[in-house]
Formats: sequence, C-alpha cells, structure tokens
Amino acid sequence: MNAMHIDAVDLNLLRLFDAVYRARSVSKAAESLGLTQPAASHGLGRLRLLLKDALFIRAPGGVAPTPRAERLARAVQSALATLEDALGEPDRFEPGESRKTFRIHMSDIGEGRFLPALMARLGELAPGVRLETLPLLPQEIAPALDSGRIDFAFGFLPKVRDTQRVTLLKDRYIVLLRKGHPFAKARRTGQAMLETLRKLEYVAVRTHAETIRILHLLNLEDRVRLTTEHFMVLPAIVRATDLAVVMPRNIARGFAEEGGYAIVEPAFPLRDFTVSLHWSKRFEADPANRWLREVIKDLFKEA
Repeated sequence: MNAMHIDAVDLNLLRLFDAVYRARSVSKAAESLGLTQPAASHGLGRLRLLLKDALFIRAPGGVAPTPRAERLARAVQSALATLEDALGEPDRFEPGESRKTFRIHMSDIGEGRFLPALMARLGELAPGVRLETLPLLPQEIAPALDSGRIDFAFGFLPKVRDTQRVTLLKDRYIVLLRKGHPFAKARRTGQAMLETLRKLEYVAVRTHAETIRILHLLNLEDRVRLTTEHFMVLPAIVRATDLAVVMPRNIARGFAEEGGYAIVEPAFPLRDFTVSLHWSKRFEADPANRWLREVIKDLFKEA
C-alpha cells in the first residue's frame, strides 16, 4: 500500500485531530478551535479518507482513538509543539544572557580603531557575547553577509554592493611622519605640497588598496621603499625612520596623541572617504543583529 505524502495533509486537519484526541469529543474539539460541529465532522472525515482509518470511534461520553490514532497522536503533538515554539520565538535578544558569537569583517587597522571601545561596551552590556574578526576579500563580503558566514563588515568598502549600510564616520587620507621630520616643518600648501611629496620615501600597505591607488595617481610608486601586509606595524617604522605612510587621519591622530609623530594633509586625489557598517537585508529584522547594530551606531556614528 502506498504511503500518504505530507503534501496531501492540511495543517488544520492535524490541529483538528490533536484537539479531538485531547478532548475525546468532536463537539468539544470544534468549540476549542472555533469551528461548528459540522465543519469539524467534515474535516475529520477528510482526514479519515486520507489515512484510510476511522481514527476515532464512538465511546461513552464521546469518542476513543483507534490504534492508528494512538500512534499518530505522539508525532502530531510533537510536530505541532515544535512549530508553535518556532512561530512563538520571542522577537527580542537578551544580551545579558546571550553566549552568541558575532563574526565581523575588519582590516587590521579597523580592529585597532573599533575593537577596544566595542569590547569595553560589550563587557558592560553582554559579558557572554563573543566577537570573531574574519578579514575577507572585497568580492567575498556581500555573499558572506547574505549566507550568515559573517554578521557585519566594517570599513571603507566601495566595491561592496547590495548590502544594508550606515555611515559611521567620515575620514581623510593623510601623511604620517616622525616628529621633527624636515618635511613636516616646511610651510607648503596646495599644489606646492603635492609636488614636494616626491622628496619623501614611503611605506605601502598591500591590503589597503586605496592608499596604493593614491600613490599611483601621484606617480609616487617608485618612491615606495617598503611594502607590508598590515598597517599596525607602521607607527614603529615611521617613528624610527624618515619613511612616510599614507593612512586614515582618524587612526593617525591616535598615534600622534601618544607623541613622536607629525601629520601632514596634502590635497590628495580621492582623499575623503566614509567608513560604514554593512549587513545583509536577510538579517535586517534579526533581534541579535539589530541589537549589535544599535550598539555599534551608538558607539561610533558621528553626529
């Protein structure tokens, strides 16, 4: 005998079956579901035909389940309970109780800029929540957000398309030099400063394409003495040498406050940029995603 396919069963028939099984009465089941007794009897008749079993027979005070109904009842009750739990999942996130791990795309310079303050705030609001940074190539970011491989992406990401985003801050590329560098002492502005940039030698960062592009547009590639993979080694190099580095002003100011550095702001092409927080529209309404978005915006979004 061929088994019945799930597509043939209306979910409402299973709810009716469960109500009759629990109440041992078609009329009481109909009342609990807001149905008329004829409608309940008709539905039960449909289910009997589908399952080729009487399911319930008359008994004193109501009806009694057949052996097939007894076996089916446990599976139906479990399935309905699972569905109700899923549909009734609260639309909220409890940060103080959560042990969730959020995965975030950040460059090394982004980690230095955002993680200290973010981890301090999470320590106050959600001590069990964990962060994991996962640097990706630009073409990988949007698919990773959509798939849930990462939850957020921080940074200046002009090649990332089709994501939800909010601007956190506006920034500008500058030149960082050691304190006392002869170039930093000279009073030049505008085109004169751009022309004298050829007197400097530079450190370039392979993973930060925009800074390399600026050097290319200024025809300064032949002035690059050192190419590294990461930004965070640069302060020590700049402080110990006459090498210069093109980097975001927001980060450079943090180094300058520690002493030993000077900042010069030539009128670079493409020097102004925005740092944004990206996420997937798929997770727009997810309570955990929404909660961390608000924490991040509260911490970093410029007025």
